[in-house]
Parts: sequence; structure tokens; C-alpha cells
Amino acid sequence: MPKIKRFFKVDLIPAIKRLEIVSKGLVNTRIIGNYLSVFRGRGLEFEDYTTYTPDYDSRAIDWKASARASNLLMREYIEERDLNVFFVIDASSNMLFGSTNKLKIEYAIELIAGLTHAALESGDRVGFVLVSDKIVKKLYPDKGKKQFYAISKLLLNVEDYGGKFNFKDAATFLINYLHESTIVIIVSDFANFKQEYEKELKLISKKFDVIGIMIKDPIDKALPKQKVQIVIADSAGKKTMVIDPSLISQAYEREMREQEKKIHDLFSRAGADFLNIQTDKSYVGPLIKLFRLRALKWK
Repeated sequence: MPKIKRFFKVDLIPAIKRLEIVSKGLVNTRIIGNYLSVFRGRGLEFEDYTTYTPDYDSRAIDWKASARASNLLMREYIEERDLNVFFVIDASSNMLFGSTNKLKIEYAIELIAGLTHAALESGDRVGFVLVSDKIVKKLYPDKGKKQFYAISKLLLNVEDYGGKFNFKDAATFLINYLHESTIVIIVSDFANFKQEYEKELKLISKKFDVIGIMIKDPIDKALPKQKVQIVIADSAGKKTMVIDPSLISQAYEREMREQEKKIHDLFSRAGADFLNIQTDKSYVGPLIKLFRLRALKWK
């Protein structure tokens, strides 16, 4: 019998256009001035003072300079650009699930492609590591259109996905592989992210600027409301169980909320940023909100 060829349903061009909306949204709100990317450089050099406007957070005000000028002033900075953006991508079996028109990994690949394109257009370097039980694939950060096509092609190989997400090995890899001037973006559903990983998360957050992006399917948050019995299975497909969603829905939703809160708290204690998005919703709004908050760190 011939082998059935499997492939991901991924639309890269719409993903790129959605990230252009994010970039324009940040510029139009004057959150990051004239910088046309969703990323911030780590090195900042003071350039001048400018008049404070309500578009900015009040923490941006330089009170000493304002007192001297009898006007509310804030500092403006120019960025020293030599930035690496590096994705840590969960390639586990959990990411191959989807109750919407997108698997979690398909949604993730489109998001990563959009962010990659935005970073490369800004002259930054982009790379990634694909992680399951082991390091599956890696690509060192580089610039240019060839890098975009290389990343996109490598991520679309269905055969590279399966198993569990071994974050401990991923953290060791990052520390030994990357320079400090790197933004590390961890993309996962964090379903198997253990409490014991907090040590590794804090370690990489001390060396890198870390962002966690949690991608969830609607069923990761709540069971279907229909009055039917459904069959559930573990990620390996070895164990199955028939359940009535109406009998366990409240307990399930409570457990899912607690799990998400634990992951968010882990990132918060590590000093890392965190974003929670869902495959049946656009990531544009949440990304704009995240990068607005990040921009305030540089004011």
C-alpha cells in the first residue's frame, strides 16, 4: 500500500500581512516612535527629550528635566541594532491537535513565519530550534530572504513532529548555542511544562530576553457543550476513555485555568514576558498589547 503523504495547512502570505498590521498598529499609537518592527533592540542610547503625550505611560516622564523646563518631558532613545531572534518551537504530539480549522502547530507556524518576516525586514537575524524528546532541527540566526524560506521549509516537514516537549534539553542547548543579545521566543501549548523547569527558565531568562507564547485550542480550555459522549486519548494514543462532557466540564475548565495560571506565574517569576493566544482567534490584538507593554520597558 502506498504511503499517504501528510502535510500542514499553512498560509504564509496572510500571516505576513497580519504581522504588518501589528507593526503599523505599534507605530500609529506612537508606542515605539518610528521604529517599524515589533521587536526592540537591547542596546539603547539616549538621544533627546520630547514632550510627553497621553499615548505614553506616565512612567516615561523624566521629572527632573520636566521641572527644569516647566513642561512634561520624557527621554527618547535610539536603538543599537544587532539583534538575534530565536524561536524555541514545541514539536510534541500535543501540538498536532486541533478542533478548529488549524492544528496548534499550523497556527504556530503561521505566527512564527509572520514574526520571522517582520524581524528579517528590520535587518535582524532569525533562527530556531525544533524540540520534542530531543533537539529535532536547528538553524543558527541569519539575515535575508533565504533565511525566511529556509525556516518556513524546515518547519513544514510533518515527519519531524511527535513525542513530548523536553524543555530541559532545549534550555541547555540555548545557553551553549546563542549569544546574549538574543530574544528567545518559546512557542508551545505548555501542556507538559513541568514545575521543575522553573530553574531552567530562570537560567535562560538571565542570559536572554525571553518571551513565552502559549498556543491553545478551544478544547484545551473547555469541553464541547453538546450532550454526547466523546472518546478521549492520551497524546501517544495508547489509552482511551469515554466521557460525558456535561459531567466533568466545570472541573475540567477549572483545572485548565489553574494550569495556565501556573505557567504564567513561572514566566513572571523568571522575569520573562508571556502571551496566551487561542487558535480560533486572531493573534494581532494580543501581540500589539504584548509589544506595547514591552516598549514601556525602554522608556
